Amino acid sequence: MPLFKTIQFNATTQILVWKITESYEDLYETVVLNEKNSIRISGMKSELHQRAFLSVRKLFYLAGYTDFDLYYDDFGKPHLKDGKHISITHSHNFSAIIISDETVGIDIELQREKIIKIADKFCDSEFEFLNDNKEYIRKLTVIWGAKEAIFKIRNEKGISFKNHIRVNAFDLETQETTSELHFDSLVKSFKIYFEEIEGFTLVYAFQESV
Repeated sequence: MPLFKTIQFNATTQILVWKITESYEDLYETVVLNEKNSIRISGMKSELHQRAFLSVRKLFYLAGYTDFDLYYDDFGKPHLKDGKHISITHSHNFSAIIISDETVGIDIELQREKIIKIADKFCDSEFEFLNDNKEYIRKLTVIWGAKEAIFKIRNEKGISFKNHIRVNAFDLETQETTSELHFDSLVKSFKIYFEEIEGFTLVYAFQESV
């Protein structure tokens, strides 16, 4: 399947979502990988991960880039050579990227009951507004996605989802909220946006300037 969805968030921010229905072979034939990533994909044991990796490269192409325009820093964070900010995510049969002039992060997660069992590992103050009702799993998935997106932005060793990142109260209908990171002497605020896609939750975060 080609591009699933494009979100032109603002003049300098674009989100692209791919639904992965193609085989590994079909995807591989239509992308060009740099030498490092050719080695990397051959070492992946899961074909699902290989297909996700290749689908992200398809999204690069649709956004006007190739695999040769991307590099990773020593912490594994992706960067574009033209200086724009990029964040990458995939889960099961969906992948997505966000490209922006602003500092951004993105995450996509499948909504699953198992998230309830691990909620106390990544939630703290959020339990104040969470209610154990039909929205519980959906809201937990937003919270996890928001914290994952923020972590991708900061990408600093030692950050705890539970202890250092707070997601503020929100309604699913508004599709947005705010969040703060308090880590050592660092304090950062973020604007969070989210939407649901076929049982998945797509979340993207913008780091607010001081």
